Amino acid sequence: MSKALVVLSGGQDSTTCLYWALARFGRDGVTALSFDYGQRHRIELECAREVAAIAGVSHACLPIDTFAALGGNALTDRAVDVPHRAAGEGLPVTFVPGRNLIFLTFAAAYGYGRGLRHIVTGVAQTDYSGYPDCREETLAALQIAINRGMEAAFELHAPLMHLSKKQTVEMAVELGAMEALAHSHTCYEGCQPPCGECAACRLRAKGFAEAGVADPLIERFAHTA
Repeated sequence: MSKALVVLSGGQDSTTCLYWALARFGRDGVTALSFDYGQRHRIELECAREVAAIAGVSHACLPIDTFAALGGNALTDRAVDVPHRAAGEGLPVTFVPGRNLIFLTFAAAYGYGRGLRHIVTGVAQTDYSGYPDCREETLAALQIAINRGMEAAFELHAPLMHLSKKQTVEMAVELGAMEALAHSHTCYEGCQPPCGECAACRLRAKGFAEAGVADPLIERFAHTA
């Protein structure tokens, strides 16, 4: 039976992709993997564990501290301010150079001896950020490199690659991911409840609003306030 490894950040997109994998590979055929890469907000790792528990899948976390040592971006360097609006020209300060390339390579290495040949990631080139390591052509090239370098037959899946945030929300509803999304994390400020002002919060809110669906994360905190 084919088995999948989902790169789970604890965010909206990777949570939705986890449920996409469950629908295709079954609960017994899915494993979740997170990375402790020195991100400035540890809350996302806690959320990843919670999401995996709700989904009923095994979850592992690998340490990669090199990104924190490199710094120079808002997700690992506290000296860099978090953006509160979409970036203009050029890449935003939330871009972590090489992150997805490293994550997917490590994911393949993790899956190599475990029979996990389908690697699922929540990247999307339709996102406002335009990260080059989220593009379809990048994943296609990386899949070739991984398979040649490991003499294996991995397949990289990016179910959200061409979807808008509205369409991503609609997919989550269809897949039954809303309970898990109530425990996901998107806020660049690392706030719970989310700040609602940073670029990530605004993009998430826009997607739910356009889909006409209440964000279960916001609803959860509204009910506990």
